[in-house]
Amino acid sequence: MAESFVLNTGARIPSIGLGTWQIQPGAVGGAIYAAVKAGYRHIDCASAYRNEKEVGLALKKLFEDGVVAREDLFITSKLWPGNHAPEDVPEDIGATLEDLQLDYLDLYLIIAPIRFKKGTKMSPENLIPTDIPATWGAMEKLYDSGKARAIGVSNFSCKKLEDLFAVARVPPAVNQVECHPVWHQDKLRKLCQSRGVHLTAYSPLGSAGSPGYSGPSVLSNPIVISVAEKLQKTPAQVALRWGLQMGQSVIPKSANEARIKENFDIFDWSIPEDLMAKFSETKQVKLLKAEFAVHPQSGYKTLEDFWDGEIAYELPQNERTEHRDHSDFLRSFS
Repeated sequence: MAESFVLNTGARIPSIGLGTWQIQPGAVGGAIYAAVKAGYRHIDCASAYRNEKEVGLALKKLFEDGVVAREDLFITSKLWPGNHAPEDVPEDIGATLEDLQLDYLDLYLIIAPIRFKKGTKMSPENLIPTDIPATWGAMEKLYDSGKARAIGVSNFSCKKLEDLFAVARVPPAVNQVECHPVWHQDKLRKLCQSRGVHLTAYSPLGSAGSPGYSGPSVLSNPIVISVAEKLQKTPAQVALRWGLQMGQSVIPKSANEARIKENFDIFDWSIPEDLMAKFSETKQVKLLKAEFAVHPQSGYKTLEDFWDGEIAYELPQNERTEHRDHSDFLRSFS
């Protein structure tokens, strides 16, 4: 299995990266240093995660200590959802580059098809409708300038991706979405493959217990556990290896050095074809539904509207309760 995938820009994105959402500012530097020493070459960041200054200090130390050079790393960041206006996009990447102490990003993403009023908190009452074509035009200028060597999106459905292709001069290189053995994203994966868009999986281990996530545990899934036992690997290693064999890069998050190393140990073995076939039997449930996006001011009337029907629930509709308290999830970005 290759340790990287080729993007439509010709650049290579490492197969595995370190996610930094919810890693506290005091811990993220140590996690990044440990990850790069262990072999990771992709660091996934966002200004919304509120730890990019500390990420920048860790990168600076890695470069100064001679562990890696800048060109050895693939750094991803994301546009703050309050800075979608075309005139705000260059300022947004400028602030991120300053915090990360870098001259360019390898990949810059629209974090989601949602938008908040400029200068406000990420709170449902501050939502406003998106204008993705206008925002994407500003992203394309960043690509032209070299400040972002690739541009892409996150949390885009098939329809939203097709809508973007209809207006894009520079096609998105990546769509970063929730993907794991309990949420395969088969329809979206096929579209991305046909359009030359690379799929990156966030929450490849399911992010159990994280704010905003609800549903079955990926790492406790009987098929994941059964395959892990047969291969004498951990459930996390099996979930990550499944992702690689499905053709996507994965960005697991951990601040634990032992777990960081364990998650990276997925290259010198594979899941046999007969065991890979077992994963088709897993019940499909989307764990991060983003109920907060459904609001009179957002432009989305229902979750099905937001995800364009690409959503599946653990419970039938008559037993379902929607999560209307989004404070924990939104607080993780503020």
